[in-house]
Amino acid sequence: MYHGDRVPGFPQHPHRGFETVTIARHGFVDHSDSLGASARFGEGDLQWMTAGRGIVHSEMFPLVHQDQANRTELFQIWLNLPSRSKMAEPYFSMFWKEAIPTHTAIDAAGGETTVVSYAGALSDGQTPPNPPPESWAASAENQIVICTIKMAPGASWTLPATDPGCTRRLFFFRGALANVAGQDVAVGNAITLSAGADIALSNKTEESEFLLLQGRPIGEPVAQHGPFVMNNRDELRQAFEDYQRTAFGGWPWPDHAPAHLRQSTRFARYPDGRTITPTDAV
Repeated sequence: MYHGDRVPGFPQHPHRGFETVTIARHGFVDHSDSLGASARFGEGDLQWMTAGRGIVHSEMFPLVHQDQANRTELFQIWLNLPSRSKMAEPYFSMFWKEAIPTHTAIDAAGGETTVVSYAGALSDGQTPPNPPPESWAASAENQIVICTIKMAPGASWTLPATDPGCTRRLFFFRGALANVAGQDVAVGNAITLSAGADIALSNKTEESEFLLLQGRPIGEPVAQHGPFVMNNRDELRQAFEDYQRTAFGGWPWPDHAPAHLRQSTRFARYPDGRTITPTDAV
């Protein structure tokens, strides 16, 4: 799936009608977009971008190491926008790992479970990043939660119940075998959970990790084709026509796959010219 001539990644491509929530767990991502924003982020950072009426961006994976492998691991979650927000102004935001809350629980046997909250909170006292203003996640009543759960071998932990009107799904992406609500589950599976019930988790052998996605459904039709997510086929056709006609504002960078210098450190430059670094999160 990689593209790019010198650096692997995804050269400029358009989006409309939804948001990308990118959790860069390992390695780095060099971001550039049609708003003029750019960034290098990774090693636990979170980027949240509202495509809205249309944005073009590139995501390249810089080869920062010359003497070892350049491992990259990320989740990119496509979060739908309600119809009222599908043509909102595009929005770029960056959240450094230093500002993302992490909570560790220890069970009676001393087993550790660590929850990293990228959106929403599973318990009081956590303050995850504020989503962009037009996001479905911006309203607390929509109960959007995006978090990872890491469990030590033999650890047990209970995922607390929430609003039963939510959809809740757990992705078991690293480890070997876990028990979810009394059922053994092998790594590589997704489990749909009852949101209104406490869910007992126990890890069987090696360290395991899960991605939890939760939220109240928007309750509108979804029409998706390629990089666009709208409510119907006519809106999809219009998105393609608009992009072909306007390029969603054009591409301000000298090539299709911009990458920063190998020695660059983590930074984010906003469309208004502001530049932030991880020290701004401390």
